[in-house]
Amino acid sequence: MASSFDPGSLGRPTLHRTSKPSTSPAGRPVGAVTRGTTNTNRLRRMDRWIVHTLGPRLRFADQPPVAVDLGYGAAPWTAVELSRRLRTVRPDLRTVGIEIEPSRVAAALPYAEPPALTFRRGGFEVPLDGASAQLIRAANVLRQYEEEAVEAVWARLCGRLTPDGLLVEGTCDEIGRRHVWVALGPEGPRTVTFAARLANLEQPSDLAERLPKALIHHNMPGRPVHAFLTDFDRAWAAAAPYGAFGARQRWVAACTALAGRWPLVDARGRWRQGEVTLPWSALAP
Repeated sequence: MASSFDPGSLGRPTLHRTSKPSTSPAGRPVGAVTRGTTNTNRLRRMDRWIVHTLGPRLRFADQPPVAVDLGYGAAPWTAVELSRRLRTVRPDLRTVGIEIEPSRVAAALPYAEPPALTFRRGGFEVPLDGASAQLIRAANVLRQYEEEAVEAVWARLCGRLTPDGLLVEGTCDEIGRRHVWVALGPEGPRTVTFAARLANLEQPSDLAERLPKALIHHNMPGRPVHAFLTDFDRAWAAAAPYGAFGARQRWVAACTALAGRWPLVDARGRWRQGEVTLPWSALAP
């Protein structure tokens, strides 16, 4: 896939492990049931970045945009929150929560607010009755798959986007303190973003355990993502004096130092949010 940057009480179902997405008969959802762990505000950092990055395109879209929360899990909180956050930008935006497990769809229906928020059964085919999505958010979905399956899933999901749409695929911890995600357009992966609640961060490489499936097995010496995290730790250590002014100032100082060695595509405004973003090409395996 090409690389480019575009400046934009919970049940625990049994995990069905598979090395690649299932190829179900016609009419059946494509994919496997995830563990389903979810929590309120778990994806707040990711959503904040989405609103910042995609907001202008949503605001000026000719037709009411469609956003998808793919694999929202055992409870619908993340879909409800995504809908509310995106509607602050575009009030007529429609969010569709998609889950492969029928019982999860049934449990989510009482939270629907049609047409603004609806729920339906589906998988990587992203059933939208012929429509395309301006946004597909797939958080903590691909962790259970083998790395070899990722490219095909990415391609399939990107094929469901509008020409200026965005796929955001990544992983976070259970309470949303550490995230890493890849942003993709119809042409493929564009950027990688690292985000953290800085008050609980010992060092930037702590984010390694939340690397998306496409990167997590490449965090080893000689690979770009390992080199980046190593440099980030060094910059964080060198910026320790700024910790007297708070973890945010230390993070900003570390990112400023990194910008001299790595092609960061964001700046101080985003760094202050506990984020840093690079082109996919800088970290691609």
